[in-house]
Amino acid sequence: MKFPGQRKQKHYFPVSERGRIPFHTFPQNPKRVYIAGIDQLIVDIEALVEDGYLERTGLHKGQSMILDTPQADGIYRELKKSGRVTGEYAGGAVCNTLHNYSVLTDDKSVAFGVISKNITVGDNAYNYICNTNMHVDLSYLQPLDGPIGRAICFVTPDGERTFAIAKGRMNDLSADYINESVIASSAALLLTTFLFRDEASPIYKTTLRAIRIANENDVPVVLSLGTSELVEAKKDFFRQLIRESVTVLAMNDAEGLALTGQSDPLLCLQSVLDICDFGLLTVGEKGLYLGAYVDEPLVRETEEQIMSKSIPEYNKFEFSRAMRKSCCLQKPVKIYSHINPFLGGPSVIKSTNGAGEGA
Repeated sequence: MKFPGQRKQKHYFPVSERGRIPFHTFPQNPKRVYIAGIDQLIVDIEALVEDGYLERTGLHKGQSMILDTPQADGIYRELKKSGRVTGEYAGGAVCNTLHNYSVLTDDKSVAFGVISKNITVGDNAYNYICNTNMHVDLSYLQPLDGPIGRAICFVTPDGERTFAIAKGRMNDLSADYINESVIASSAALLLTTFLFRDEASPIYKTTLRAIRIANENDVPVVLSLGTSELVEAKKDFFRQLIRESVTVLAMNDAEGLALTGQSDPLLCLQSVLDICDFGLLTVGEKGLYLGAYVDEPLVRETEEQIMSKSIPEYNKFEFSRAMRKSCCLQKPVKIYSHINPFLGGPSVIKSTNGAGEGA
């Protein structure tokens, strides 16, 4: 069928030119690569309200508080009825990262967590599923009676944001719903520190079991530091966990400071590499810093300008391929790089939804 209008005649992928890669060199049955993650399934709800609404409902402006299920149900119904809800998004640092991974790769990822057993059109669990990429495998979720987690963000006319969290059943994930073969065959297991907040919750013990499975099968464990307050409160616990079980650590500068005591991004990553193999550190509008290891015989010098900050010539070997420290057979070398935000980054963040540093 010929479409109207002018067309460029040159093929984008010419098959007659010399030097092309023959098709038979590609594997006929390539192994499918996917990542898995555990999360507290939560829906992010945004609503526009007046200051008087916050006062009437007992919410403290600019703060975050915990609601029980009846409170959350009542507030949500009122917000929906009055037309104040401006958006509902699939939340959770891990599941947002799985979603973004599947969008970018157009390929599979697997989520472990809790979902409402009875789902109706328009409810929170329904909206969660609708807003999650189809390549994210949700078939391993544990169905339970009751709602999933809800995070309501109240935005007042002055732009101030107030948060109310209703946990629902999000912390009740049983270890019976962790599929060992799925984790053992994955390319990485993605976690967040929020999973370790309450040591009495089922999801805490379930996450530790998943980590053991990953470690036993040499699957990299990726940990996103959820919030600096939590890291500060359980600093010794997290440092030991990272040292013993974590491969990759993702954080922002505040979380990195809470973990290492270093405010300088490069010095923070230098400390991070003492307890894990790879670090990613976002520093607001300054972009992303990375730290890793490479074996000394395999270092590759950058072709870009060599930069010096708190670490002299920190990016000298940024073209090297990152390795696990245990795989460096001769001499592990710490390597660093820095990436500026693409086109300077967004001038305004318009949504509370996002994968954060875990992305």
